[in-house]
Amino acid sequence: MTAVGPRPPGGWRQLPLPFSHQPHYTAADLFEAPCNEAALAWLRRTADWPQLRLALWGAEGCGKTHLLHVWAARNGAVLLSGAALSGEPALPGRPLAIDDADTARERPLLHLLNAAAEAGQPVLLSGRIAPARWAVALPDLSSRLRSIVAVEIGEADEVLLRSLLARLLAERQLVVAEPVQDWLLLRLPRTPAALRAAAERLDRTALASGRKITRAMAAATLASMGGLAETPEGPNGPDRDEPTEASRHAAAPSLL
Repeated sequence: MTAVGPRPPGGWRQLPLPFSHQPHYTAADLFEAPCNEAALAWLRRTADWPQLRLALWGAEGCGKTHLLHVWAARNGAVLLSGAALSGEPALPGRPLAIDDADTARERPLLHLLNAAAEAGQPVLLSGRIAPARWAVALPDLSSRLRSIVAVEIGEADEVLLRSLLARLLAERQLVVAEPVQDWLLLRLPRTPAALRAAAERLDRTALASGRKITRAMAAATLASMGGLAETPEGPNGPDRDEPTEASRHAAAPSLL
């Protein structure tokens, strides 16, 4: 029998296991909001895309990848990563979605655009800036990128951020009181990427400590991320869970 040492003061500490979290990129998990309204309208009418090409662009974490996954699922498209393109990739014979296309090598991307045009297959691209502004050296590719209709995904509003945070926590099976979520939303940067980073860090902290997520834990987590804003705490302080005055309305999921 293997000997086990004495229980340390305060109990055993649970170590977080290196399981990767897989986000939900389904239509049911997609929230429609003013920031993505124009993109959703274009994605509903693929046949109307000029030259059967469309590009979605916006800041990191704004939802481009989610929209590409939903469009690909509804149109039977093949989803590729721009960074993984090399050589002369074969056209899959189906509609094509290229995520982070602004990171792709120029010749493989040009090859796919030309092949898709010849085959009459629609192509959906994503990038952090509009394709017309991508720094490319090949004149043919530059010409094709300038002709693509580009739709910006804007900044998320309060309702979308609140709904997104609740979903990110639920995906990780984290039970976080609504007042703590309000507290987080007041202090985190107003971007989906920041909410994802906070949910990941809270997940690790809660698993390691074995305790529920309180304001105190949230404050320590944000401080460790360097994302704690200088916001007055008011009479409640960071360790109490009374509600704030923030809106509690959630956006309903919208199918594409």
